[in-house]
Amino acid sequence: MLTFIGLGLYDEESITVDGRAALEDADRAIAEFYTSHLVGATVAELSASHGIDIEVRDRAGVEQDPEDVLAAAENDHVAFLTAGDTMISTTHVDLRLRAIDRGIDTRVIHGVTAQTAASGLTGLQNYRFGKSVTLPFPDARGGDAVPGSVVESIEANRERGLHTLVYLDINASRDEYMTADVAAGLLTEGWTDTLGVAVARAGGPEPVVAADTLSALAAREFGDPLHLLVIPGDLHHIESDALSALGGAPADALAARER
Repeated sequence: MLTFIGLGLYDEESITVDGRAALEDADRAIAEFYTSHLVGATVAELSASHGIDIEVRDRAGVEQDPEDVLAAAENDHVAFLTAGDTMISTTHVDLRLRAIDRGIDTRVIHGVTAQTAASGLTGLQNYRFGKSVTLPFPDARGGDAVPGSVVESIEANRERGLHTLVYLDINASRDEYMTADVAAGLLTEGWTDTLGVAVARAGGPEPVVAADTLSALAAREFGDPLHLLVIPGDLHHIESDALSALGGAPADALAARER
């Protein structure tokens, strides 16, 4: 059996009760942390907390050569662990489909996602988010320009009055995380005075929410990872009040998006 378990957003305590029980029942635990990462706990701390040795796989070990994971799940109960919710990435959907093709029973135990946390922390209504995007490190593309696909998606959402959740790049091999100020700086070329919302350490004990123009956010620091950035679309008056109260948004920046 192969059980996909979302670990939540921050540390070893972020897992659901159902997820903890399933992990305790597993014969083997395998994790990947290249799509996201728990910044509040090390792998050793996770293993100690849950009483099971956790083996970490890189991207190639999950996407290109998952044979040992599937072979183990044919005879034993294998828990496959990820930060956040386990089925947000298509990588994991593909692994589940491979398991089903081999006649392996599968189960999914969801965890809290960055998307729902961003909505809850900022006060922006979840149903008013459009297509999300990922902003890569400039050197990942051989230059410093924001990918055209990112620009197009943000513009399309803004034209429809929808919010855009911008996931920030993680380079697992370098243990490097894009920060919200860097992301805001990259986006200022096209949207200098546009309202943005930085979210830092969602799911942790002291999350940070800061709403201001992208140029102002680019000049600030938001501390340890993980960070997200939201580009709001049109704002309902309650959303506007929430960004003011929860994120300190200046009135003039809000006025431009209120409808």
